[in-house]
Amino acid sequence: MNSTTLFKLCRTGYVALVMLLGAWFIRQGLTGEYSMLFSLLWLVPLLLPLKGILTGKPYTYAWASFILCLYMLHGLTLVYVTETDTLFAIIECLLIACLLIGFPFYARIRGRELGLGLKKKKS
Repeated sequence: MNSTTLFKLCRTGYVALVMLLGAWFIRQGLTGEYSMLFSLLWLVPLLLPLKGILTGKPYTYAWASFILCLYMLHGLTLVYVTETDTLFAIIECLLIACLLIGFPFYARIRGRELGLGLKKKKS
């Protein structure tokens, strides 16, 4: 798989995750389960790497994986706790799992194409 295809897949998955979680948290805020302020604040970490992900910067893809771990914990907790939103939680977990695999691969492949990487120590 080349970096262009992987970039398109990761970018599409990330935008889908932002839209999915945005819709879910706003719905939670509107129904009164959470406050609207909490719902909007919960999306802020997900929006921090948005520019770098949309432009394809490998370094952003590398560190954005750490942010996705927070949302993976949310999804796994929701799978365990909820009875009504189980399908949403499973979809969230699967989407994030795919992104947690795709992001580091894209960062590695694209970083090598650009000549970015750790310099080897001369002996």
